Amino acid sequence: VMTSGNYAEEPIATGNEEALQRLAGLADAFLLHDRDIHARCDDSVTRVCGGKELPVRRSRGYAPYPIHLPFPVRPTLAVGAELKNTFCLARERYAFLSQHIGDMENYETLRFFEQMVEQLARTFRIQPEMVACDMHPGYLSTRYARERAGAAGLPLGFVQHHHAHIAACMAEQGLPGDRPVIGVAFDGTGYGSDGAIWGGEFLLADYASFRRAAHLKYMPLPGGDAAIRRPYRAALAYLWAAGLTWEEDLAPAAASSPAERSVLQRQLERGLNTRPTSSAGRLFDAVAALAGVRQEVNYEAQAAMELEGLANGAEKGRYDFALARDAAEQGWIIDPTPVLRTVVEDVRAGVPAGAIAARFHSGVAQMICQVCLCLREESGLAEVALSGGVFQNVTLLARVVPLLAGAGFTVYTHHLVPPNDAGISLGQAVVAQAGCGE
Repeated sequence: VMTSGNYAEEPIATGNEEALQRLAGLADAFLLHDRDIHARCDDSVTRVCGGKELPVRRSRGYAPYPIHLPFPVRPTLAVGAELKNTFCLARERYAFLSQHIGDMENYETLRFFEQMVEQLARTFRIQPEMVACDMHPGYLSTRYARERAGAAGLPLGFVQHHHAHIAACMAEQGLPGDRPVIGVAFDGTGYGSDGAIWGGEFLLADYASFRRAAHLKYMPLPGGDAAIRRPYRAALAYLWAAGLTWEEDLAPAAASSPAERSVLQRQLERGLNTRPTSSAGRLFDAVAALAGVRQEVNYEAQAAMELEGLANGAEKGRYDFALARDAAEQGWIIDPTPVLRTVVEDVRAGVPAGAIAARFHSGVAQMICQVCLCLREESGLAEVALSGGVFQNVTLLARVVPLLAGAGFTVYTHHLVPPNDAGISLGQAVVAQAGCGE
C-alpha cells in the first residue's frame, strides 16, 4: 500500500526530513521528492445513492471550489466542528470550504488549520467581518474562534451543531430560507442547547432559528468516549435503561468482565460520569454490539458501518419504535426500548445478524417517516432535509427517501458537501449571517 504519510489523527507530513523523522516507525519505505508541498490535501471520498453523488470527504479535486449560496453574505469565517473539520470562508454568494483538515484534537492539526485559514483568506482576498463556531465550549475550533474574534473585535456567532447540519443541507440545495423545513439531523455527537449530547433530532428550522420538535429518548452514556470506543458499553447502558438484564448469552455482556459490569452498574445507578444522549449514532452502535457485529472499534463509526454492510436486502421485516407526545418538552419523544427488546429476542432466537441489521435499518427509516408525518400535521411543513453523519449510510437513505417521497414530502439530501461534520462549517456561515447566536 502506497499512501500519503501521516499517523492517524495527524496532518500529512510535507517535507522529506519531517517524513523520515516522524514516520520512521510506520513506513517500510519512502518515496522522496524535490517538489515542495505548500498545501496538504487528503484524498476525497464519495459514495453514490440513487444515482446521485453523496460526498463523505470533500478534499482533493473538490476543495476549495465554491458552493453557490442562495443569498449574499458578509465576509465570514466559520470554523467548523471538532471531528472531520473543515472551515468555510464566505463572501457575497460564494462559500469556499477548505480541504479536509482532520480531527481537531492535537496541536499539529490546529497549526495546519491556522495555516490554511490564512492561506485561503489570502487566495480569495477575504477579510472576515464575523466569525461563527460550534456551541461546544471545549472544541479547539471554538477556542480559536473566540481568540480570533476577540483579538480583531469581530462579532462571534455560536451555532448549535444540528442546526448547522440542517442549514448546510438547505444552503447547498439553494433554499432561500423564507420558510422552515423539517430537519432530520442524525449523528453521533453534538452539543445540545440543554447541555446534553444530541444526535437524534427533528428540528423545524430555517437559517435564523430552529425548534426541537422531536428527538430520540435520552439514554445514559457511561464514560463518554469509553462508550464510543467500546460499543458493548453503550449496548449495556441501553439495555439497563430499557429494563433488560445483562445475561451472558448476549454479546455485549460476554465482551465485558464481571468486574467491569459491576462498575458500570454503579455508574448507571448513581449517574457517575454518565451523560444523557439522544444520539442516533450510539443507537446504531448498541444494535451492532447486540447483534454480535462488533464490540470495540478502531475508528469512528466502524460498528455502524459494519452493521450497514451486513444488512440483507431481501429481508422484509422491521423493528418498530414507540412514539409519544411529551407535553413538558412540547415535542415528540422516540423511544427505542421496543427495538432493543425485539433485537434481544431475535438474537436469542438465532436470527442472523444480516436480518437484524436490515430490520433495524427499515425500522429507523419508517420511524423517520412517521415522525415527519406527525410534524407535517402539526406545522403544515412538507419539506424534509436529511443531514448528519448517519445519512452517509446509503442503506438507510435508500429506504427513507422513497418512504418520505411516497408520503408526499419534498426531500433534500447532500450532494455537494458531506452530511457529516465536514459540512458543518457551511451551515455555521449561513446561520451566522441570519443573525443566530451571540
